[in-house]
Amino acid sequence: MLVDTMKVFVTVIEQKNFTRAAEMLNISQPNVSLHIRNLENELGAKLIHRSPKLVQITEAGEILYRHAKRILLHFEEAKHEINDLRDIVTGKIRVGASFTIGEYILPKVLAVYASQYPLVDVQIIISNTTEVLDGIRANQLDIGLIEGQNNDQDLQIEPFMEDDMVVVVPPGHPLSLMKRLEKDMLQNQIWIFREIGSGTRTYMDQFISDLDLTIKRSFVFSSNQGVKEAVKAGLGMALLSKWVVEREIQTNELLSLPIKNKKITRPFSIVQNKKSDESKAINMFLQKIQRP
Repeated sequence: MLVDTMKVFVTVIEQKNFTRAAEMLNISQPNVSLHIRNLENELGAKLIHRSPKLVQITEAGEILYRHAKRILLHFEEAKHEINDLRDIVTGKIRVGASFTIGEYILPKVLAVYASQYPLVDVQIIISNTTEVLDGIRANQLDIGLIEGQNNDQDLQIEPFMEDDMVVVVPPGHPLSLMKRLEKDMLQNQIWIFREIGSGTRTYMDQFISDLDLTIKRSFVFSSNQGVKEAVKAGLGMALLSKWVVEREIQTNELLSLPIKNKKITRPFSIVQNKKSDESKAINMFLQKIQRP
């Protein structure tokens, strides 16, 4: 089928490698080469310069690549419209989620969605909030799920859940016996942070600013798990989503300390590009995430 050949050609160009393209398409490398040769014979033009380490596209290949992307897009749109007539949900959706949502909320939602719509190919990217937003802007993601909100006017942003944030310390920490924290108790403490760009770090920075806290020392980890393990090891204290530390609090590996007269919450938000079209698969996924 011509569409299959176009898909092989586009994948080779984007991966710049025959082997990686074969792995992604789950076909043999000789089969990939055969598709490319057939295309070149059909068009009477060299499309790709091959070398052991590099695939270079020719001028004719650039022209075909541009049109092949459109062909594949139109074919997917046609499939969606035809399936809509038959009330079948199919296609592909690309979801980007920040770490807290991607690791603790999305798997349960996805399990329900996948069982109900088994013909939908769902690709999940878990990254920090900044990278998810970049993916939405570049149209590399259909849906973004982020911690907090964003004021980008080009994006459509809708809160879907409220997240409770908690201060956690290990048993044996100097504050571990306190039933409730006063603001002054948080001064000159050692804190464990997420990296800059994460939604948790953005909220932590705001938390420090709001309470006018002085930090004695800090350590930075690029994952929620890293932060948790650092706190459990006695390295310092942290501000994390309750979703992240719920199990450790139940098993007393970590202690949650409320702050007097301060409830710490933030929204989880759905982000989409205002210019993108919504397929039925995307609409059904949004319904599931809004009612987990």
